[in-house]
Amino acid sequence: MLKIFDYPSPAAEKALARIASRGVAFTQRERAAVTRILDDVKTRGDEALVDYTRRFDAPAYSLKGMQVGKREFAAAKSAADRTFLRALNRAASQIETFHRRQLRSGFVSLDRPGTMLGQLVRPVERAGVYVPGGQGGRTPLVSSVLMGAIPAKVAGVEKIIMVTPPTAEGRVNPHLLVAAQKAGVDAVYAVGGAWAIAALAFGTATIPKVDVIVGPGNVYVSLAKKIVAGTVGIDIIAGPSEVLVIADDSADPEFIAADLLAQAEHDARASAVLVTPSAALAAGVRSEVQRQLAELARADIARASVERFGAIFVVPDETRAIDLANRVAPEHLEFHVRDPFARLGEIRNAGAVFIGEYTPEPVGDYVAGPNHVLPTAGTARFASALSVDHFLKRTSVIHYSAEALRREAADIMRLAEVEGLDAHANTIRRRLARRVDK
Repeated sequence: MLKIFDYPSPAAEKALARIASRGVAFTQRERAAVTRILDDVKTRGDEALVDYTRRFDAPAYSLKGMQVGKREFAAAKSAADRTFLRALNRAASQIETFHRRQLRSGFVSLDRPGTMLGQLVRPVERAGVYVPGGQGGRTPLVSSVLMGAIPAKVAGVEKIIMVTPPTAEGRVNPHLLVAAQKAGVDAVYAVGGAWAIAALAFGTATIPKVDVIVGPGNVYVSLAKKIVAGTVGIDIIAGPSEVLVIADDSADPEFIAADLLAQAEHDARASAVLVTPSAALAAGVRSEVQRQLAELARADIARASVERFGAIFVVPDETRAIDLANRVAPEHLEFHVRDPFARLGEIRNAGAVFIGEYTPEPVGDYVAGPNHVLPTAGTARFASALSVDHFLKRTSVIHYSAEALRREAADIMRLAEVEGLDAHANTIRRRLARRVDK
């Protein structure tokens, strides 16, 4: 049963602490296991990939089937039905349009006489996109392909490599292959888990090393990304999914309950929270959640989620609701109030904000355009959604003329002396002396 708490109160604080505890944390055993896998792949390469894939995904797997070939892509495309292709095309087009607005240019500044200062913006050469398997390939996460690969393509990445766990037969779900082609993926490998992250980070004879790895995964994938960060760039360390809904008495309990359950069905550790100043709405939503649970195919997962990490907080007013939301910093924030745009500027911490009763979170999952790879577990306080920026590097460019250097030389040398770096100051002194000699 979804519990209702008055906020602020000791009981509410205890519930918030329980929800926060489901964040991104790893045990010593998990760290040791993932470290062994990473080291093994780094040492044995493809041989290790085959061994792990046979053990965990596809018993008859072989190196020959690791990279998806042209025939599989062609067969997948020919088998795709018209409605899927229409939905895929809409989603891809709108995601690309949104991400093109994120592109940034370099710049040059000539403001100070004798200097040229600037910034070069360049894409990484290779990007790896991890796509979760989804129940052994039976529920292909097509949207994860689009959200990972399209920003890389927009950024101008030269080679985009996708890895995903194979089915028990050692294949990749055809819907994923069609999506990969649409998104501009250059190569797809039927490899998943922490060993796939190792392959992308270190490279093997078959899978080339990349510069950036993006995409969500299970706890072992997330931990592998965390460990290899620094060897390669990564997007974020994603924890269990979450939604927080702010709603007043104008909101529809049926819609709110459906939105909470849409998040809860992801995972038993997902979090679905309602914050409202209306006790009547709180009661109505709790009843609706119970009623709708009975209709869900994944009812057991959703029920476990709402019972362990779900909650309804009844607050004194809308201002307190927004304060609580900023404190939680949720991955997804839905805003179901009479005048949401008037208060949108008060939202400081959220991965994405969904405004109005006809903008449920799944709109953002699939077709709206903004990226659905979002910071979780309170990291929206400092982190952002996956974007084109994750695939770009910024290089500073600096040029001084002799006169410009003379003008600023004393300040450079003084700062170097304060830091105790005499050789730094000496590079300036020698140039000044050469100028005087001439």
